[in-house]
Amino acid sequence: MASTWSSIGKTLAKLARDKGPQLLQQLQKSGALDRAAGVLTGSATTAPKPSPGRPVTANSAPTAHRARKVQYSPDLDGRADPGEIVWTWVAYEEDPAQGKDRPVLVVGRDGATLLGLMLSSQSKHDGDRDWVAVGSGSWDSERRPSWVRLDRVLDVPEEGIRREGAVMERTTFELVARRLRADFSWQ
Repeated sequence: MASTWSSIGKTLAKLARDKGPQLLQQLQKSGALDRAAGVLTGSATTAPKPSPGRPVTANSAPTAHRARKVQYSPDLDGRADPGEIVWTWVAYEEDPAQGKDRPVLVVGRDGATLLGLMLSSQSKHDGDRDWVAVGSGSWDSERRPSWVRLDRVLDVPEEGIRREGAVMERTTFELVARRLRADFSWQ
C-alpha cells in the first residue's frame, strides 16, 4: 500500500513540475484565480440576468480542464449539439456584473450544461494564438468574419439559450476540433 502511495506522489509531483507553470498561466489569463479569491473573501459578484428566469452563462474554465472527446454531431432537434452555434447571455470576464448576448459554438455537454466557445467578429483576434478564424456564417446577420476563442470554455445552461443560430460547416468545426486536440488535450 505504501509503495502505491509513493508512486502516486511521484507521479503528481512530476505532473506539477511539468504542467504547473502552464496551468498557472491559463488560470491567470482566464481570471479564475481572481474569481476564486472573490469567493473566499465574500466579494464575488454574479452577472445580472438579462431577463427574469433566464439563466446566464457566467462560469468558465480553462479549456484543458474541460477536455473530453469532441465530435461534430449537429441535429436541429431543439437540443443544442456539438457543431451548432447558439446565442446566450455571456458575462464579461473582467466584469462579471456585465455581459452581452453572443454566439457560442457548442463543443460538448456536461449533463444539462453545454460546453461552448464564444465567437467574436472583432478582427483584433486575427493571428491571436488563443483564437481561430472560422470565416462568416449565418450566426452573424451581417455575415462578418468571425473568430472562436479556444482558451476559455463556457458553461452554458441549456435553458439559457435564446436561440439556435446556425450549424457550423463540418470542415470549419474540424479546424476548431484539431486545435482543441493539439493544444488542450481534447480527444
